[in-house]
Amino acid sequence: MSIRVKNLTKSFGEHRVLTGIDLEIQKGEVVCIIGASGSGKSTLLRCLNLLEQPSSGDIYIDDENLTDQSIQPEKIRKRLGMVFQHFNLFDNLNVLDNCTMAPKLIHKENKEVAEARALDLLKKVGLEAFSQQHVANLSGGQKQRVAIARALTMNPDYMLFDEPTSALDPEVVGDVLNVMRDLAQEGLTMVIVTHEMQFARHVADRVLFMDGGKILEQGTPEQIFEHPQQQRTKEFLRRVTTWTDAN
Repeated sequence: MSIRVKNLTKSFGEHRVLTGIDLEIQKGEVVCIIGASGSGKSTLLRCLNLLEQPSSGDIYIDDENLTDQSIQPEKIRKRLGMVFQHFNLFDNLNVLDNCTMAPKLIHKENKEVAEARALDLLKKVGLEAFSQQHVANLSGGQKQRVAIARALTMNPDYMLFDEPTSALDPEVVGDVLNVMRDLAQEGLTMVIVTHEMQFARHVADRVLFMDGGKILEQGTPEQIFEHPQQQRTKEFLRRVTTWTDAN
């Protein structure tokens, strides 16, 4: 099982955002995508589950080509969990209802089965006691952990994370990263767009550095962080490291 991307491009009008992306992600692999803002990281992630329609190229989830017009996006999205930067929860519902809505509507699970699974997952992310709380009353870190539990209720084959900590206060970032680290240790396939360099260094199997809509360099965390080959990668890491050390 794998995700395969072949010569993917994406343009918004005259603006080319992705150019010639080739990528393969194996089952059980944790891949972190790093790079400056505007490098195409989030657009690539959103193309993987067709939240953005590619301009050209092919995306395969196992043996299914997502760019085939006969493929129903909803069918593919059942297999791809997505966690967004700004949570995308229903603030008017409680935590449990947020987590059970999709399994009941899409998988047609009965209420008892959906709630039992949701409570197990909320326990995994440390929020079982908050199941009846309205989402609007939660902190940002708690909301993001609910969002992770909600995505997992669909039992996805792959999980996509789009800068899951960038909207959080620094003191709660660790809670979310710890949940993600646990998922990685359990063998869940994860593709993570992140600015958390230490997380990428210690948790990823492979790190991709994007610049100008291309994958400029990729390798193990040691290769990318300790021995980058491209000058642009070196410049990016130097700036990120300097800012991190200063703070």
